[in-house]
Amino acid sequence: MRTNVLYYGDNLPILRSREYFSDGSVDLIYLDPPFNSKADYNVLFKEASGESSQAQIRAFSDFWHWDEAAAGTYQELITEGPLNVSKTIGALHELIGENDVTAYLVMMAARLIEMKRIMKSTGSIYLHCDSTASHYLKVVMDTIFGPKNFRNEITWKRFNFHADARRFGRVTDTLLFYTRSEEYTWNPVFGEHRKEYLASHFTSGDNGRMYSLDNPVAKGQGPPRRFGDKVLEPPVGTHWRWDQEAIDKMVADGRIVFTRTGRPRVKRYLDEMRPPAIHCLWTDIPSINSQAKERLGYETQKPLALLERIIQASSNPGDIVLDPFCGCGTAVVAAQKLERQWVGIDITHLAIAVMRKRLKDSFPGLEFAVVGEPVDLDGAKALARQNQYQFQYWATGLIGAQPLGDERKKGADKGIDGVITFMDAAGKPARAIISVKSGHVNSGQVRDLKGVMEREKAAMGLFITLEPPTRDMNAEALGAGFHHSELWQRDCRRVQILTVDDLLHGKGPDLPGRLSPYAQAQRIGKEGQQGTLEGM
Repeated sequence: MRTNVLYYGDNLPILRSREYFSDGSVDLIYLDPPFNSKADYNVLFKEASGESSQAQIRAFSDFWHWDEAAAGTYQELITEGPLNVSKTIGALHELIGENDVTAYLVMMAARLIEMKRIMKSTGSIYLHCDSTASHYLKVVMDTIFGPKNFRNEITWKRFNFHADARRFGRVTDTLLFYTRSEEYTWNPVFGEHRKEYLASHFTSGDNGRMYSLDNPVAKGQGPPRRFGDKVLEPPVGTHWRWDQEAIDKMVADGRIVFTRTGRPRVKRYLDEMRPPAIHCLWTDIPSINSQAKERLGYETQKPLALLERIIQASSNPGDIVLDPFCGCGTAVVAAQKLERQWVGIDITHLAIAVMRKRLKDSFPGLEFAVVGEPVDLDGAKALARQNQYQFQYWATGLIGAQPLGDERKKGADKGIDGVITFMDAAGKPARAIISVKSGHVNSGQVRDLKGVMEREKAAMGLFITLEPPTRDMNAEALGAGFHHSELWQRDCRRVQILTVDDLLHGKGPDLPGRLSPYAQAQRIGKEGQQGTLEGM
């Protein structure tokens, strides 16, 4: 099985592929699927000033519809799925009807069946959801993984305050934790003592070591013991918790303290105590706010600490972690940081571009693969036929540009499919606007780009095309002249035509010093850190 790889595409056929995932091959699955909250989520790109851009691009829609595809998957589950799944999905369909919630549950059930198949017998799965459909999802997961393999319903407090109209504010998410069997990987995870608890229960002393005074008795009658020169009876119905030898040692070590009433107490040093175990209510991990250093502008981004806790608890170094809805890649970054192998899947080229940049920033020199994106001209043409906007996202991603086109707002981009910001005179930012064409091209389209450049006061224009440019197109581009950069003391052609074939062979635009539109991820790994490309 291949690891340290990002797959582009619908995760259902990818999960079903025995070429990609053999039976019992994955140790831990974390999934944060769209919640069916009926919201659109965007990636916010940076302007040259570092401020958030007003131009946004939708990463995905967080809602599902009962349509032909959902009906087809439902029919497949009913007629070909495991009998228990068929019964549960049929009952939910009858209970809820044919609507968006049912479509969401059908989509999830089909994928969860495959996730169970690829999990090792010692494997675990954490499904991240909210109150919109968590109650239905738990029924589906009980059906697929079995009620006996349910471990926890974890509540994560992600906000301290959230105002909702005419109801209590929703400040929590839910993580449904199931395992493949009863013999699953488990590493206890510990937190930190609360400051209030330390202040109320511990005393500073003994060369700075904090300690508390513990009761030395337990229930059950027992004999008297000697504490130094005193022989003491335990209170009625109790016994001293240690034998005489252990008590003598504690007296010699100064661990026994007598209260004003003459009763013994035992010093318990904080540095000898195990930290408190983490329970199923997680209130100690804040969400990604506007000031967080790890924030990338991906609206559903989860904090690294959240994924680190899950990965530490339910996997070991070298294990394989899968995130089939990986978005901006927090799970794969946490897995790499904790020396696990990983696989990520996402259905948008935009998410793949964000993850690629994040991994390179976080782990300089890390080797990883991207599968499913075009690697040749035929693949690029196929993508263009399949989805014009995904083709635009992919093409602009090849040159590290900020995409601007959005299928929700046809025409709203005003002839601009992307933009690159670069530094110009006196360190001031300038823009190169991008036009992406997947069909027949002609010189009139180059003239249109020049007109948009004038309208937008853009310094340069980049024309990306699947087809080779004509002689008239090249002449039209040359007629735009050169842009002179005072800062870099160099000239670049104002209009440049780049074929997709050029880009696939490493030829990029000729630009002065440029700025990345993506937020800079925090560096985690060391220079030259290598990743595993092939697993067992």
